[in-house]
Amino acid sequence: MQKGLSVSDSDGSTFAPLVVLELAPNTKEEAVEWLLKRIRDKQQDGGAELLVEKLSPEDQSTEKDNPNVYMVGASMRRLLFGAEDVGLFKEFNDGTMRSFTCANRHNFKEFQGDGDSFLSMAECQYIIKHELDTLRAKGEAHVPGYPKMKLYPGKSVIRRIQSKGILVQIFPLHENEELKRLSFSWYKQFKLSFQPLDDIRHYFGEGLALYFAFLEYFTFALIPMAIIGIPYYLFDWEDYDKYTVFAGFNLVWCTVILELWKRLSASLAYRWGTLSRKKAFEEPRPGFHGILGFNPVTGREEPLYPNFKRQLRIYLVSVPFVLLCLYLSLYVMMIYFEMEGWVLMIHDEEPTFWTGVLLFIPSVIYAVVIEIMNLIYRYAAEYLTNWENHRLESTFQNHLVLKVLVFNFFNCFASLFYIAFVMQDMGLLRQSLATLLITSQILNQIMEAFLPYWLQRRRNKKAHRRVIKTLADKELPLSDQVKLEADMSTYLGTFDDYLELFLLFGYVSLFSCVYPLAAVLVVLNNVTEMYSDALKMCKVFKRPFSEPAADVGVWQLAFEAMSVIAVVTNCALIGMSPQVKSYFPESDTQLIMWVVAGEHLLLAVKFILTFVIPDIPKNIQIKLSRLEFESLEALKKRRQTQGRKCWRARAPQKRISDDERRGQPFRY
Repeated sequence: MQKGLSVSDSDGSTFAPLVVLELAPNTKEEAVEWLLKRIRDKQQDGGAELLVEKLSPEDQSTEKDNPNVYMVGASMRRLLFGAEDVGLFKEFNDGTMRSFTCANRHNFKEFQGDGDSFLSMAECQYIIKHELDTLRAKGEAHVPGYPKMKLYPGKSVIRRIQSKGILVQIFPLHENEELKRLSFSWYKQFKLSFQPLDDIRHYFGEGLALYFAFLEYFTFALIPMAIIGIPYYLFDWEDYDKYTVFAGFNLVWCTVILELWKRLSASLAYRWGTLSRKKAFEEPRPGFHGILGFNPVTGREEPLYPNFKRQLRIYLVSVPFVLLCLYLSLYVMMIYFEMEGWVLMIHDEEPTFWTGVLLFIPSVIYAVVIEIMNLIYRYAAEYLTNWENHRLESTFQNHLVLKVLVFNFFNCFASLFYIAFVMQDMGLLRQSLATLLITSQILNQIMEAFLPYWLQRRRNKKAHRRVIKTLADKELPLSDQVKLEADMSTYLGTFDDYLELFLLFGYVSLFSCVYPLAAVLVVLNNVTEMYSDALKMCKVFKRPFSEPAADVGVWQLAFEAMSVIAVVTNCALIGMSPQVKSYFPESDTQLIMWVVAGEHLLLAVKFILTFVIPDIPKNIQIKLSRLEFESLEALKKRRQTQGRKCWRARAPQKRISDDERRGQPFRY
């Protein structure tokens, strides 16, 4: 909980503020009163049963301050019942991770007294967000004060007013003391050690902790490639015939590391209590719209949108748009090769130092253009996916990821494939790969780390000069902290971070055999990425809501697909090497057949490894099986107990009457 900060609800209850609700400044009074009443109402009356109070009027120092800022909290009793509702897993007395229940709360390891310190602040904020999201419309036909803003019975009130602009933002507050401790152990001191993943998970939640765990794992997994790559690069600088050994190692590496990651991910998820946690029922996205109808699954009225219309939008608009973008990317690539040829011609005519420098200019320009095209396409893909009108957030994310991955893969790697397999120029391939990799890393560091941090510092100095002076040493008043955090940038999730790692994994797994320093550069990039991302999470962005996660989701499939492409690519590169070609001097067809056969064999081995290496370690499988067995046994005992109680309740009705004892017939 946030120590030292508290506010009082309208009924006099004092609570620790956990979540901030900011409504639009011009929100009508009746709408505000209605929303606050629904938040405070008892659960049996359809409310969220939370504590909420307006940020004190005297804290509004200027006329520009939004008067509609509210602090939300909850009693410990309400939070514990909420923890049971969301299916939170906590450590049991026997060391296993079990779903929390209030009736069994004293059997959990860290539960003491009234459980004041049992839930972390991130868990409390997640529970409050869940309760607000599940606050549903009941008898209201529209938002009070807004006759045109319809409310659908049984639908989320918060999502509705958020999509209509009444709710400007909702965010959890930082816990300053804990944030300082996390910052010190995470990024403020440079040291060669593991990240504090448990602390990150405790403060930011499992989803973000798994991203940093994957970033750390990927960095350590690259070290063998880097160790082999440095001497290989130094001693075989001009000898491209020997890259077959490195390509062979690459084939094994990209398969094994992904399988081992799944085991590590399962171990972390079990330790954090998300591995066997049931996925909550997904509510429709805030932006989803349609004609009001009846949902046979939920039994409620809600907007419905025909699936055939969505499919028409996807196949008649989205797919042609993606194909058009791929064509434009191909056109830009051909312009790059024309520039490359022109520069090479100038250098061959009169080679000088400056013409040698000029040789790298087309690749640098092309790398910058690639980043710009990726950025523009990303916004277009988001708009298009939103226009497709997907009902669920998970479906929306899957379609967005697919669009972005297809274009980014083609845009970033098409030129390298062309150089490798059409031009078959290994020298140019090495130069292009090095230039693309270095340029993209520099641009990413500028755009993702230095620029956001600089903009945030500038915004802070301009808007909160008085606050910034006390930020480092003293605890801020609640009002100043809310204002400061409300102006921070909103963290948009791990999408871009995983995308960057996906592209770096592609550069290493596909073509690093011709440029062995690629792994070294990616290791250096990932180390700086850890510190810059940690700095952004602690200083630049609002605190995100904790999101339970058992793995990296759809990105696992993306990385595995890249590893399959890497097998095919490296086999083709091996087949093109003069070493291998020397064994088939007279028959190219025979060479191709052997390469294809070897590629199929390696793919078979890859899929065999996928089944041989269990995704979940044996000890965790045993623990999960034991919990399942205990749950079934407990269910049997409960049914037997209920059956005996039911039999005892019926027994008096079946007693033998006095008439029956006298020989009279017994009648029911």
